[in-house]
Amino acid sequence: MRQYIIKRVGLFIPTIILITIIVFVVMRLIPGDVCLAILSDGEATFTQEELIDCRIELDLDKPLVNQYFDWIGGVVQGDFGNSYWFKAPVMEELADRIPVTVELTIMAMLISVVVAVPLGIVSALRPESPLDYAARVFTMTGIAMPTFLIAILLLLLLVHVGGLAPLNYAHLWDDPLVNLHQMIWPALALGFYEMGFVARVTRSAMMEIIREDYMRTARSKGLSENSVVYGHGLKNALLPVLTTSGWIFARLFGGTVIIETIFLVPGMGRILIESIFQRDYTMIQAVIVIAALFIVSINLVVDLLYGWLDPRIRYA
Repeated sequence: MRQYIIKRVGLFIPTIILITIIVFVVMRLIPGDVCLAILSDGEATFTQEELIDCRIELDLDKPLVNQYFDWIGGVVQGDFGNSYWFKAPVMEELADRIPVTVELTIMAMLISVVVAVPLGIVSALRPESPLDYAARVFTMTGIAMPTFLIAILLLLLLVHVGGLAPLNYAHLWDDPLVNLHQMIWPALALGFYEMGFVARVTRSAMMEIIREDYMRTARSKGLSENSVVYGHGLKNALLPVLTTSGWIFARLFGGTVIIETIFLVPGMGRILIESIFQRDYTMIQAVIVIAALFIVSINLVVDLLYGWLDPRIRYA
């Protein structure tokens, strides 16, 4: 197990370094000039000297390699630089937004798993039944509908039934009930696709498990069906769900960009959209790198858990 952990952790650092290089280079290849966006606001109201001074102030006059090492040196110390548009340190702007996005992602994950796993199990235990058909229709609907469409339909429904939450965001530690009211609907819209995906994975895994020899042996020993299914089968059936949970988290984290914009949630996704429109390279880089750090870390934890639960993976 120690060698397995060392191997996985050893891949973590090069992955993060490669992500920072890709993000930094792509930001510099995007058409447009951040200084023009800062100085002009749509009109040529600045001089050439002001444009040059702006580029010097932002270190845009340095070679690309020097810019990268200056930037990554600050990132290692937790300093992502100053936002071009917000005129403040990036981490000050993100300090209150990171917990919002993490909370939204975790809530969507929990909703998906709590609904989808029982649905997949029941569907597998009663194949070709009306309940199975209803569950499969539900899961296919969730997979087929884009997240933004689900969010818009849910928002329209809330407008008609009067269930919209207050616009002024309340943090979880300030007012938990108002926060839950504000976050439950975005989390439901965000997690709807994953409900269908997780339910299908659970159903397929459970249907395969219940046909295994050890399940028949457990039944032959006189164990109740519940003991056989939930005591022997459920753990193995959930392994594929655990395997895909890292990718599910990544999709949910990425989906917050759309959901936060539609529901006006003040998280990382919403500030990313604002920064893209303003060509705020430092903010865009910071959001993407922090998101990547979360996603890669979650996948590392999932890999380690999977190796712990299934010894065959450690020696593969």
